[in-house]
Amino acid sequence: MPSDMSAKTAPPVQSEGLSKGERTRKALLDITYQSVIRKGFAATSIEELVEAAGITKSGFFYHFRDKNDLARALIERYSDESDAFIDALIARARDLSDDPLQAYLIFLKLFAESMAEDFADMPGCLVAIITFQDQAFDRVVSKMNSEGVFAWRERFMGWLEEVAAVYPPRVPVDLGALADNALMYAYGGAMLSKAMAQPSLVARQILLYRETVRMMFSPRQ
Repeated sequence: MPSDMSAKTAPPVQSEGLSKGERTRKALLDITYQSVIRKGFAATSIEELVEAAGITKSGFFYHFRDKNDLARALIERYSDESDAFIDALIARARDLSDDPLQAYLIFLKLFAESMAEDFADMPGCLVAIITFQDQAFDRVVSKMNSEGVFAWRERFMGWLEEVAAVYPPRVPVDLGALADNALMYAYGGAMLSKAMAQPSLVARQILLYRETVRMMFSPRQ
């Protein structure tokens, strides 16, 4: 629950200053991410990864014990970049408004705009794929994925609690469920967008969630 909108979650990390081994490891992670997003983890083979990276199979096993070790490294990097992405968006929204409701609405607007720019590199894609292909991963990878989702949920819920303290909701609402709703739009929308071949679908769903929040907490006239 992937936020700087300029710092996307998947684009390759800069290679300057890295050793040859570090560049190779980074390249493998970059290639794996793109392959997993395109066709899933189970359909991504070690053979195609080493061919794309221009290394030998023994070179692959120098960096990763097996395919699940690669998946764990991918989740770790993804989580760090996803957190940076969200943190940057939150900071920008908070900077633009001191009001918790307006700042949250700004954040959702920025989030939606970024989703529309390059959906495949946004938070939610990898999370959704791992969730829906859970049996392709070991328990460690699945647990790491789940913990990341809960961390995002806590961020949204904490912000909604702050909003509700200033703007009591117009109707009784479970703030935890409302936080879950944000994740459902992002993660569920990722899979729906892929299935329907409509990259803009996730952004539209986030904006719909934004309007729900606006109507629920806006002061009565």
